[in-house]
Amino acid sequence: MTAINTVALMVTYPIYLHFLGFEKYGLWLVLATVLGLSRLGNLGFDQAIMKLVAEAYGCSDTKGIAKYATTSMALLCLSGTIVLIIILIFKNQIIYVFNLEDKDTRTVLLLLPYVGILSVYIFLVEALNATLAGLRRIDLANYNRSIGRILSLVVSTILLYCDRGIESLLIGNALDYMFIHIASLICIRREINIRFLRTKNFDLESCRRILSFVGGIFGSTVITMIREPFNKLMLSRYAGISTLPVYEIVIRSAFQIKSLVDQGLRALLPEISRLSGLSTDYAIQRIQTITIKAIKMIIFWASPIYITLFITAEFLFKLWLRDKYVDTIPLAFRLMLVGSYASMAAGPAFYAIMGMGKVRHYFISNTIITLGNLIGVSTFFFLTGKVSVNAICSVLIPCYLLSALYIILKARSEWKRLQEKHLLDS
Repeated sequence: MTAINTVALMVTYPIYLHFLGFEKYGLWLVLATVLGLSRLGNLGFDQAIMKLVAEAYGCSDTKGIAKYATTSMALLCLSGTIVLIIILIFKNQIIYVFNLEDKDTRTVLLLLPYVGILSVYIFLVEALNATLAGLRRIDLANYNRSIGRILSLVVSTILLYCDRGIESLLIGNALDYMFIHIASLICIRREINIRFLRTKNFDLESCRRILSFVGGIFGSTVITMIREPFNKLMLSRYAGISTLPVYEIVIRSAFQIKSLVDQGLRALLPEISRLSGLSTDYAIQRIQTITIKAIKMIIFWASPIYITLFITAEFLFKLWLRDKYVDTIPLAFRLMLVGSYASMAAGPAFYAIMGMGKVRHYFISNTIITLGNLIGVSTFFFLTGKVSVNAICSVLIPCYLLSALYIILKARSEWKRLQEKHLLDS
């Protein structure tokens, strides 16, 4: 399904750039940045739900699953409403920092409230999809996402052809999540009979466990959300809004390659969560086995793909983007491939840490990337008086390498502690 997502991504940019051009597509990326910032209201609930539902499912605790799902959705409604109010109150200030022209400002201000409403809806949909993944049906969760993405692309293309402008992308995104919503509900009902809207399912103990796990995730989300808007803001103000699509293409393309493996690695989180809750000899050995298999998959399957793309980047982008090709793209893409590979190599260690509930290491790893990004880009601008896509990508490489090294070392440390704890319990 990730291969299908990659093909969809390859089709997306030529279509959007053909109908909108770099300037108008840059406006959509401004809206997408606000949509991304609004994800702070998600607080990391999707990963918390996946882990806790997986633990309850491993113990055949149907009531526990219902409590986690209902409680998390109630909390997300609250946080989503707060995010929507903030967007509506500060919409003028949000748009001002991007230094847009008057006509572009009017367009973005018109669509911004709808982006806020969509963000709240996305919170609830992702909670449902995370519940499905926690039920050990991460395959169905991925299928729903992929089909929704294709639906979004088809609808957006039709509307763009009918000259509906960037509103087409907003409508396409809304239909994407509507499909995921319906499909996730159907799949969950087939796996287990629970009702999400029962008020008695709201449970204070479940709320406490969710929030305790979410705390570290939220901190990591805040740190991560600072990085991308900062980079896009610097490019928009000091390199021009037309550089935003170039940056978006490079980042999305490099990390879409990572997702070819990462979507499979995501299955480690609910499985390790389930096994760590059992605390048996079999569970300890099983965690080690599946982690080693994941590392082998990266070495023998993903590495050749990265090497091939690194060598053929210029040819492939010319073939892909044709008349929209920009000379700066291949070098920036190669730089981000290095960062993407480092992040992917730490994937098994990351999901092992999350499955064991050691969220603070995730927070620290993201802090390493974001602080390095902010300091590096600011220093480059201070010394040269300008910012470019290649400069930002160059800054990000050592940040991703250091973050990956930290995660791998901490995963080894936590694994040893888990083994020692099990021996003591025995």
